[in-house]
Amino acid sequence: MNNESEPSPLQPSTAPACGACCTRIVDLGVKIGPTTILEHVHLHMHCGQLTTLIGPNGAGKTTLLRAMMGELPHTGELRFIPMHKGSREKRPRIGYVPQKLDMDALSPITVRDLFAGATVRRPVWLGVSRQASQIADSQLALVGADGLQNKKLGQLSCGQLQRVMLALALTPTPEILLLDEPVSGMDQAGILLFYQVVSRLRRDYDLSVLLISHDLGAAARFADRMVFLNRTILHDGTPSEVLSQPLVRQTFGLNYGEGAAS
Repeated sequence: MNNESEPSPLQPSTAPACGACCTRIVDLGVKIGPTTILEHVHLHMHCGQLTTLIGPNGAGKTTLLRAMMGELPHTGELRFIPMHKGSREKRPRIGYVPQKLDMDALSPITVRDLFAGATVRRPVWLGVSRQASQIADSQLALVGADGLQNKKLGQLSCGQLQRVMLALALTPTPEILLLDEPVSGMDQAGILLFYQVVSRLRRDYDLSVLLISHDLGAAARFADRMVFLNRTILHDGTPSEVLSQPLVRQTFGLNYGEGAAS
């Protein structure tokens, strides 16, 4: 989700992904009590680039996303470096899609209500404003979720709900989009559709995307870059380069070439 009060619809980039701007993580570390969860994490993610984060369970992948969002105290730095010379570095504006949304399946809340409550400082019981409704319509259309506005949340499939959450995360336009296992629980058709939507958005709107995934085949097919994390970054490169590493193959039980894009 993205928590600014007066969002505007996502605007297309006027040029191909330039890679001139980037989100930079420098020497990030996280400790919880005496336990070190992450240490010496260095990562540069360029605009228009889809980076998949992989690693064993307990490697610190979700912890990294939570630290980037400011939910966990950490050492090190997180900065957004703008494309234009002379612009000041800053903390990036972040959009986030969680693995799942905990909710009451019998809730009367509709997709339009959810969107209005998350994007406008106005109680939903007062009604959804025309502006909020128009923003919801345009953003939902971007992710192939148009037609779902009046559906109750409990009526949505896993894939539909995640695309609704993706539309919310894009309002207002983030500088980096964080996705925490967003295809968990989806069927193969839903997984393919979600990756296609995300891949198109990062290309058309010049977004940096960092996506946690255990689906190595789909990740390798759509990602520009893959990062293997286990407390720190151990491998970083193209999907084929990372998936060919002995440690990665051993971790996921892969034979050589298995899990790479076909």
